Amino acid sequence: MRVLVEADGGSRGNPGPAGYGAVVRDAATGEVLAERQEGLGVATNNVAEYSGLIAGLRAAAEAGATEVDVRMDSKLVVEQMSGRWKIKHEALKPLAERARELAAGFARVSYQWIPRAENAHADRLANEAMDTQAGKGPSPEHTGPERTTPQKWTGAQGTPVRMMLLRHGQTAMSVDRRYSGRGDVPLTEHGRQQAAAAAKRLAALSDLGTDTAIVASPLTRTKQTAQAVADALGARVETHPGLLETDFGEWEGLTFAEAAQRDPELHGRWLRDPSVPAPGGESFDAVHQRVRRTRDELVGTHAGKTIIVVSHVTPIKSLLRLGLDAGPSLLFRLHLDLASLSIVEFYPDGNASVRLVNDISHLA
Repeated sequence: MRVLVEADGGSRGNPGPAGYGAVVRDAATGEVLAERQEGLGVATNNVAEYSGLIAGLRAAAEAGATEVDVRMDSKLVVEQMSGRWKIKHEALKPLAERARELAAGFARVSYQWIPRAENAHADRLANEAMDTQAGKGPSPEHTGPERTTPQKWTGAQGTPVRMMLLRHGQTAMSVDRRYSGRGDVPLTEHGRQQAAAAAKRLAALSDLGTDTAIVASPLTRTKQTAQAVADALGARVETHPGLLETDFGEWEGLTFAEAAQRDPELHGRWLRDPSVPAPGGESFDAVHQRVRRTRDELVGTHAGKTIIVVSHVTPIKSLLRLGLDAGPSLLFRLHLDLASLSIVEFYPDGNASVRLVNDISHLA
């Protein structure tokens, strides 16, 4: 996946109170995939600029990028990272070395100087970081609707959308541990019992009732699980295609071992690189971007409310990844049981809080 990294840093005094901002965009669509910002205490402009570059490269790696085009309005950083200018200042040498180490993790990285006016997004984030560091809110000229990513933690503001994330119950495919993406399989009898147990637990929560929104993937196993919850609450189920499981393409119905034997090289790359799709299917990067858009839509529609989201393992992991601001390695390091409950809150100020992960106490 190719991304654009826009980075900036500033110092009010040089040296003085400093901060940086960085934005990662999908190179094809321009969609913002990540934002980073932080105050640095007292530092120079150049230290802040390098810090923004490092944060942007790190965020690009977490987003699963393989190719990166860096755009900055710092001529010094662009020329030094391109190898055309020598690094004379001792304070910049370790920062440049760290940036090179991060850049070495991509297949390709390019550096381009751009006028400051074309770097307004990263500049705004850097100024917000300096404002926050100084104990002020963002200056009026640096506020805007595109601010969507958490500040460094100082206390989330506003009433969040609380998402109760429920994975569907058991199916015949999950019994055999087969790739089960878009194949429309029903719950087993045990899966229906798991759904009923989860529904009973959710119905016991005092803040849930008939007006609670229940949003499910449109596949049978998730709709059956969601309907059990709806019946317990006296609510209704709506479906959203953005909550569908990964499309595993030609691996649908195969076990891990069978897929690895069928396509050993591709299967290995798919496990290492989230931008690689299954044959005839979907990549984990594509799923994450789809789920991000769905999250944004649900947060906008259900502002300040608690909603129950009934989905599959990869979309739920993606929502938790968004809540944690984590990289794609979370997909392989986090286990989610069938009919497990997780909770994540998304605040209107862009903050987030993961409250619960993989709770199956209701199945005991």
